Amino acid sequence: MFSWYRDLTTRERNTFWGCFAGWAVDAMDAQLFSFALPVLIAAWGLTTAQAGYLATATLISAAVGGWACGYLADRLGRVRVMQFTILWFSVFTLIAGCTQNFEQLLLVRVLQGLGFGGEWAAGAVLMGEIIRPAHRGKAVGSVQSGFGVGWSVAAILAGIILAHVPAEYAWRTLLMIGVVPGFLVLYLRRTIEEPQLYRQTRAAIKASGRDPGLGAIFRPDVVHVTILTSLLAFGVVGVGGAIVNWLPTFMKTVRHLSPSASGYYVFLVTGGSFFGFLVSAYLSDVLGRRRTFQLFLVCSWLVTIAYMFLPLSGWGLILMGVPFGFFTIGNYAALGPFFTELFPTAVRGSGQSFAYNFGKAAGAAAVSCIGILAQWITLAEAIGLIALLGYSIAIVATLLLPETKGIKLTPDIGQATEEEPSTVVAKQTVAGGP
Repeated sequence: MFSWYRDLTTRERNTFWGCFAGWAVDAMDAQLFSFALPVLIAAWGLTTAQAGYLATATLISAAVGGWACGYLADRLGRVRVMQFTILWFSVFTLIAGCTQNFEQLLLVRVLQGLGFGGEWAAGAVLMGEIIRPAHRGKAVGSVQSGFGVGWSVAAILAGIILAHVPAEYAWRTLLMIGVVPGFLVLYLRRTIEEPQLYRQTRAAIKASGRDPGLGAIFRPDVVHVTILTSLLAFGVVGVGGAIVNWLPTFMKTVRHLSPSASGYYVFLVTGGSFFGFLVSAYLSDVLGRRRTFQLFLVCSWLVTIAYMFLPLSGWGLILMGVPFGFFTIGNYAALGPFFTELFPTAVRGSGQSFAYNFGKAAGAAAVSCIGILAQWITLAEAIGLIALLGYSIAIVATLLLPETKGIKLTPDIGQATEEEPSTVVAKQTVAGGP
C-alpha cells in the first residue's frame, strides 16, 4: 500500500513532508480551539449561538483568505504563499490566547482565519503539480493525513491541559501553544521549490498578455466545475468541519463526558480519520475519484445516523468513534487531487481555493445552524440533520463531475489532458461536463 512512496523523487518527498507538516499544524490549531470552546462557554457565559458565531466567523474569513491566497498562488507562486499563511495564522493563534472578551476574540479569529484558508489552497495545488499522475491521488491524499496527526496531537494536549490547568488559564494555554510548531514548518519549507509546470504556465501567460483575473473561474468553460466542486466541498469539508467543531460540546452535554475524557475520546476519532485519509487516498487511484467519494459519503451517512441517534455509551461509544472519524473526516483525502485535475493550470490555485473554501464557508453557516437548531431540538438531531443534507448534496455533485484519474497536467494556459488518448474526458475536465 505504501510502496509508491519509495518511488518518489527527493523533490517530491520534500514537498510531501513540507505540506504534511503545514496541514498538521493547521489542523492542530483548529482542533485546539474546539476543545477550548466548552471551557469558554462556561467561563464567559456564552450562548450556543455565540459559540457558533466564533467558529462561523473563522470559517468565513478562511473562505475569503483562501480564495485570495489561491489567486495569489497563481500569480506569486505556491511556495511563497504557503510560507506566508503558516506564519500569519500562527501569530494570530498566539494573540487569540490573550483576548479578554467575546468581541476581541471574534475579531482575532476573523484575522486568524485568513491564514487557515490559504494553507490548503496553496499546498494542494503545489502537491498536485509536483507529484506524477500515477501517484497523485495517493500522495496528495496521504499528505492530508497530517490533519489526523494534528487533531490527535490536539486531543492529547487538550486532555493533559484541561486535566491539570485551572479553567481560567486552560483555554488560553490551548490557544497559545499552537504558535510553537508554526515556525518549524517555515524551516522545513525552505527545501521546497516551485513546480516547473507553474513556471512554464506563468511564462506562457506573460508572453500572451492574457493574465486571468480573479473572476476567471466563472468563465463559461469553467463555471460548471467551479459550482460542482464547491458543492462537493460543502458536503465533505463543510459538514465534516461542522461535526468536528461541535463534537467536544456534544460529548460533554449529550454524552456527559468530562472535558479531559472528551479529549482522549476525540483522539480515537482523529486516529480513525488518519487511517481514513490513507485508505481514501489509496482508493482514489484504484477505484477513481468519484467512486471513492461516493463510497465514503454513503458510509458517513450510515455512521452519522448510528452515532447521533443510537443510545451509545461506554465502550460502544468509544468504538463507534473510529469508523466515525474514518469515514466522515477521511473522505477529505481525494479532494486535493480531484480539484487539481478538474481546473485549468492558469486558474488552478484560484479555482481549488474557491471551491474548497466555499465548502468551509457553507460549513460555517452549518455550524451556526446547528447552534440555532439546538435551541429547538436536541444537539444530536441538529447535527444529524445538517450532516445528512450535506452528504446528499455531495453525492449529487460526484454524479455530475467527470472522472479524472490518470490525467496529466500540462503547462499551457488553461488545459489539462489525459495520459491515455481519451480526449473526451480532457475536454469535459475544462468545460465541467459530466
